[in-house]
Amino acid sequence: MNPAVRNYALVTGAYWGFTLTDGALRMLVLLHFDRLGYSAVQIAFLFLFYEFFGIVTNLLGGWIAARSGLKVTLYGGLLLQIGALLMLAMLRPQWPRTESVIYVMAAQALSGIAKDLTKMSAKSAIKVLVPEGEDGALFKWVARLTGSKNALKGVGFFMGGVLLSAAGFTGSLIAMAAGLGAVLAGTVMALPAGIGKAKSKVKFTRLFAKSAAINWLSAARLFLFGARDVWFVVGLPVFLASTLG
Repeated sequence: MNPAVRNYALVTGAYWGFTLTDGALRMLVLLHFDRLGYSAVQIAFLFLFYEFFGIVTNLLGGWIAARSGLKVTLYGGLLLQIGALLMLAMLRPQWPRTESVIYVMAAQALSGIAKDLTKMSAKSAIKVLVPEGEDGALFKWVARLTGSKNALKGVGFFMGGVLLSAAGFTGSLIAMAAGLGAVLAGTVMALPAGIGKAKSKVKFTRLFAKSAAINWLSAARLFLFGARDVWFVVGLPVFLASTLG
């Protein structure tokens, strides 16, 4: 097999494994805390740190990857997700509600960092793996990764519901952590070192473009996606609960 295609398959497989657990985790948390009698507002707040820390990771992830290599950020994202799953598995129903919400928000913060580290690593690694000058192949590979991610996120939602019914909240989390651990181990053994690492040190100021127009566009995009996340994570659930029950 062509080494570039093989490495693309490895990166995509790791990202698929992560995406399944990410979608399943969202559904597990939603359904589990609804069963425990948490209000729509309390459940909504469980996801706020997930979105917020994803935004922060989006800002810093490229700089970290350039300094340490995409392989490090990919593994870091998978490890953080495993940590978030195991952390949630230690949650107990008898804990006070306020402490439980804070604890889950912290675990979701880890998951949000993991999501954007893994996503950024997978998409950026493809650019490195595609031979120079083959822009058509690059667009096709990125499109396949992005399209499959959206489909697998939906599969993950379904998987979360099935796992909750079959294995319970704690059992589902431990099973997903074990599966993601196997994905991580396979990727570590098979993926070559040094992918995406800059040859020279990248300064922190490189986070910002030289063009003021691009920086303004990036700031606008930050507020746009922040507004979208707050609406879908807080506004919409509260509206549906209060209006439709």
